[in-house]
Amino acid sequence: MAGGIGSRFWPLSTPEYPKQFIDILGCGRTLIQLTVDRFQGICPMENFWVVTNASYVDIVRQQLPGIPANHILAEPAARNTAPCIAWACWCIKAESPDANIVVTPADAIVMNPEEFRRVINNALEFTAESNAIVTIGIKPSRPETGYGYIKSTGRKAQGEIEHVDAFKEKPNLETAKEYLADGNYLWNAGIFVWNANTITSAIKTYKPTLAEQMDKMKTYLDVQTIFPNCEKISIDYAVMEPAAAASKVFTHPADFGWSDLGNWASLHDKLSHDEQNNGAVGNIHMYECSNCVVHAEDAKKVVLQGLDGYIVSEKGGQILVCHRSEEQRIKEFSQK
Repeated sequence: MAGGIGSRFWPLSTPEYPKQFIDILGCGRTLIQLTVDRFQGICPMENFWVVTNASYVDIVRQQLPGIPANHILAEPAARNTAPCIAWACWCIKAESPDANIVVTPADAIVMNPEEFRRVINNALEFTAESNAIVTIGIKPSRPETGYGYIKSTGRKAQGEIEHVDAFKEKPNLETAKEYLADGNYLWNAGIFVWNANTITSAIKTYKPTLAEQMDKMKTYLDVQTIFPNCEKISIDYAVMEPAAAASKVFTHPADFGWSDLGNWASLHDKLSHDEQNNGAVGNIHMYECSNCVVHAEDAKKVVLQGLDGYIVSEKGGQILVCHRSEEQRIKEFSQK
């Protein structure tokens, strides 16, 4: 899934060129390229599918030239994750009826790809032989309020895979602390594993109108008319929550250095730090600075002095200097 606009990372990420297509870690690979890289040995390039905004198709082709052109699905309108996932899964089933499918966002990061592959292989083995829906649950390291949670029963289904009791929305801090103390709550990474028959049947059961629209799109090939009329709904609301209530969802607890990289704070956490806790990408020189996160890869040279707890970013001639405590206002700043 590669259709988001990443508005919280302005000016680094813009609607014209969002974060999934940027080398945000300064490692020489963009987020979508890193997403493909971590599936090495699990999925050949010809089996990848990308769902993205129609405006980004050329960028996807440029960054992932090995993916077949007809596997890049161009959304004419943003309709949240349920229509996005449904469209891809209908297309995959038409091409490979018995396919085993992993759904993942293109803009998250994984610091331990070897462990990621181990977990995904476990989940694929489970879904290949059952009608199970598996979601990857990240073992929480802090009482995070920015993620949804998966409540596990703790009861094993196969190996490390456990039964899911319920999905929980993003909590307040007090509730997040309770989740952490409980021990049976996991972060919802938005990574799903299932086979083609399982997911298409689930959508037909829980969102029959969406299933009918997908059938029409495959029959009449009229994406431009039908897709924008799909209900704007997440896969969590459309399928995962009702399926969990029917005891049809499982989770694989995991710890592979995952982050959804949703804001500058999460980027700061993943960058290497100097002695003053500064994280930087680019030719950055800091004097008497501490607790800053700086990304100016395109700038020839950046010199900063005397800053404490700031975000500094430059991209395409646009510059942001913002205190880290005010980063929730960046979307507002970018619209001025």
